[in-house]
Amino acid sequence: MRDGQHPQHLLLTLLGDYWISGDSVVPSGALVDLLAEFGVSTPGARAALSRLSRRGLLSSSKIGRRTYYRLTEQARHILTTGLDRIVSFGSDPEPWDGQWTYVAFSVPEHQRSIRHQLRARLRWLGFAPLYDGLWVSPRPLSSEVQAILDEVAVASATVLVGRELGTGVEYGHPIDAWNLQAVRGEYQAFIARMEPIQARLLAGSVSPSEALHARTQVMDEWRSMPNIDPELPGELLPAEWPRADARAIFRAVYDGLGDPATVRVRQIVGAHAPELTDSVSVHTTSA
Repeated sequence: MRDGQHPQHLLLTLLGDYWISGDSVVPSGALVDLLAEFGVSTPGARAALSRLSRRGLLSSSKIGRRTYYRLTEQARHILTTGLDRIVSFGSDPEPWDGQWTYVAFSVPEHQRSIRHQLRARLRWLGFAPLYDGLWVSPRPLSSEVQAILDEVAVASATVLVGRELGTGVEYGHPIDAWNLQAVRGEYQAFIARMEPIQARLLAGSVSPSEALHARTQVMDEWRSMPNIDPELPGELLPAEWPRADARAIFRAVYDGLGDPATVRVRQIVGAHAPELTDSVSVHTTSA
């Protein structure tokens, strides 16, 4: 298992990749063995199944002495929404209208937990801090921000939408909220990690087990990209921005590894319930 990848998170990734399109049950033993491929212990796997069930993301049933799991409608909605966002990230964005959404807020020190929640939610939406209490986004997100402010119960905050009219001599343009050099470096590092996998894939030298690992890795890495670059408008970016190249290699590797990875998943399921191997289906960026 990759460092920092929680068994529950990993299991949901795998279920989204191979069971999102149907409503089939999966033997608990198969899911335990699937997680074992990534170094998750049997107790850790069973704990993940139990916790996901308590969270309402998995439902369980028994047939004889065997326990089976399936995604709930809630989980299917969450995964479908998330997958749509992940696989569409980096596609042609809508033209930018030049407007920025600004969020100014003040949260006292004794409400640090609220401040932490607010910052995390804003970052998930694609905002970044221009100054300590002033966050910006080039997207029209005022209604979403207001909903977060209400939900987190921030007492002092202002949401503004408008164009930037002036900046400091060295800093202050809203795009300065992002370290573009660091973002470029993240894309370049991602491409460098994926190129050897793509080369082996094209050479036909990736085994089903390796494909399963690599495909899960590329999905896990790509889903973090919107947190680094919230699809910043091309009008604000330097020349030769590597987002499109990174997306192209993500799609090529993720989709290309689909068939061999599915072979390995079906092998694992087949060891427990051969009649359910056909329920394993591959999710691709064009699905």
